[in-house]
Amino acid sequence: MELIASLDRKLKALDEQSLTRRRRVVDTPSAPRLVVDGRPMLAFCSNDYLGLAAHPLVIEALREGASLYGAGSGASHLISGHTRAHDVLEERLADFLSPHLESARALSFCTGYMANLAMLTALGADADAEIFSESLNHASLIDGARLARASVKVYQHADVEALAALLEASRASTKLVVTDSVFSMDGDLAPLPQMLALCEKHGAWLVIDDAHGFGTLGQHGRGALEHFGLKSPNLVYMGTLGKAAGVGGAFVAAHASVIELMIQKARPYIFTTAAPPALAHALLASLDIIGGGEGAERRAHLQALIARLDADLRLSRWERPVSTTAIQPVIIGRNDEAMRIGAGLYQRGLWVAAIRPPTVPVDTARLRITLSAAHTLDEVALLAGALNEMERTWDESQ
Repeated sequence: MELIASLDRKLKALDEQSLTRRRRVVDTPSAPRLVVDGRPMLAFCSNDYLGLAAHPLVIEALREGASLYGAGSGASHLISGHTRAHDVLEERLADFLSPHLESARALSFCTGYMANLAMLTALGADADAEIFSESLNHASLIDGARLARASVKVYQHADVEALAALLEASRASTKLVVTDSVFSMDGDLAPLPQMLALCEKHGAWLVIDDAHGFGTLGQHGRGALEHFGLKSPNLVYMGTLGKAAGVGGAFVAAHASVIELMIQKARPYIFTTAAPPALAHALLASLDIIGGGEGAERRAHLQALIARLDADLRLSRWERPVSTTAIQPVIIGRNDEAMRIGAGLYQRGLWVAAIRPPTVPVDTARLRITLSAAHTLDEVALLAGALNEMERTWDESQ
């Protein structure tokens, strides 16, 4: 059948470019030590940055939530799916971030992808609006900008001067500067203080995707806002709850008027079944840990792991960009070579994701090492030693 044959040709082309993606089956809870496709592995590819996905208190809260609210929500938030668990979670998130947001209110979502689509399509709904998007933004921000009615201008990575020039030239009635806080493939941070100053000068919203900063950055885990000491009514903040928080979902926090507009206008919110309330109930336990003494200890340990990797990795051929976050990339270059190196690590019992285009630019295929507070210093040293040895002995022709 020609329809199937055409798909097979596309799949073959992906395989020839070393771009085929493969799923593996994990049989154990999220943790550094996993059983993957029936084999014990030490994983460095999860976004469970604080190691909360298998935390006993979070697991117990999930059980309790299921006993209180059942398995599902049954409807969208605006019909009958908005439970007490969702409401309390949103109140807790707003209170948690209130030191950085004026008249803070929060809105919960099933995923970060949905949250970003909702933010940009609601705030960028006017035809005369303009979105100024970072060149390395996550796919969900790119897609949200495409779905909005606003025109889109892209500025180069962390180029504050280019952003300033675009804002100066803009005559749009609504301006949205949109950026990741921690860039998911590089681990570096956006220059948020300078960007916020520009937004306040030009009457623009600063829309921040803090998926990889919430819970891990700041003294109390309040993410990039706390890390940089930001506070402004111009801020619109998205945080995910399936990474450092260890469960699932996401939220947007901003001035109460922003949130009310999203409730009334954001189609990805209005027309989606609410997430299971048991997840919201479990996330209350996650927030207790993140904002408390144990969260501070886990963040300190995560920094110690980053320092250990920095001290032990000795690479001369492969590039390791500077990163002070849990995301520690090693740039290989070619797709096929990155895949072979990833496979070589996997054979040694070390699971590290090999990332290729279109997730990253062409010729920058990489290993995306992610560290978790559940790792030990010895486990990080083991990974560093394996990478050092592989680089010394690597033969491009193999």
